[in-house]
Amino acid sequence: MRRNLRFTLTAFPALLELRISLFVALLLAYTLTAMENIIIISLIWTDNHLQTPMYFFLSNLSFLDILYTTVITPKLLACLLGEKKNMSFAGCITQTYFYFFLGTVEFILLAVMSFDCYGAICNPLRYTIIMNSRACLLMTLGCWLGAFLPVLVPTIVVACIDTRLTEKVNFLLSALVILSSLAFTTGSYVYIISTILHIPSAQGRQKAFSTCASHITIVSIAYGSNIFVYVRLNQNQSLDFDKAATVLITVVTPLLNPFIYSLRNEKVKEVLREAMNRIHIHSAKV
Repeated sequence: MRRNLRFTLTAFPALLELRISLFVALLLAYTLTAMENIIIISLIWTDNHLQTPMYFFLSNLSFLDILYTTVITPKLLACLLGEKKNMSFAGCITQTYFYFFLGTVEFILLAVMSFDCYGAICNPLRYTIIMNSRACLLMTLGCWLGAFLPVLVPTIVVACIDTRLTEKVNFLLSALVILSSLAFTTGSYVYIISTILHIPSAQGRQKAFSTCASHITIVSIAYGSNIFVYVRLNQNQSLDFDKAATVLITVVTPLLNPFIYSLRNEKVKEVLREAMNRIHIHSAKV
């Protein structure tokens, strides 16, 4: 009894220190994610140079990343330092629904973005006709509507007592959403890479590859982590790996997306520099 008490008293400060460190790291990541994505959205919607389909979809991706992290991170932060760590059944179901709903929207949006890239590289003469503002709006709306029913069913089944049924439903719907969108994205990039390889100039090929490289990186991270976590019949295996992958999906990926996809883009960096210069000039006048 005394040994257990001594161990508890010794371990408590270390556990508290670990929780504080995790709290600070997650709070910093959440704050940076929100700031980065808000900057990207503001630049795209206020600058005429970025009023193109690619940047329109990028602004939607940034908006999704803000919502995605907001569904999980604030509650996680509260649990790390707060005494009350439980959640009501209604709160759990609501969080589960929006977590998977927003994740599904992002997968469909990534597939739409791959189609946009396909149109820009493989069919440049008709690109502006195909990807007009109405088509972009309808595609974005389709991403949100297309994620509604595939997520609603497993969220309702979560309340079922038979966990095996829940696992099977989750596996089937996860496979349907993730693998079908992955197949569409892969097919688009097969055509894209084939077209790029037929570009005669090396400079043209390099420019085309650089346009697609960021999207391929994000797609690889998103699909890879989610396939390992959700597209498995037995969800009880590899718990430690699942935890690491879940942190990657919820916290790390939305934090890195603005750097990978937008802030490494020369046009976005140019617009950002111009905006910073305008702010500096305005503050100097004041």
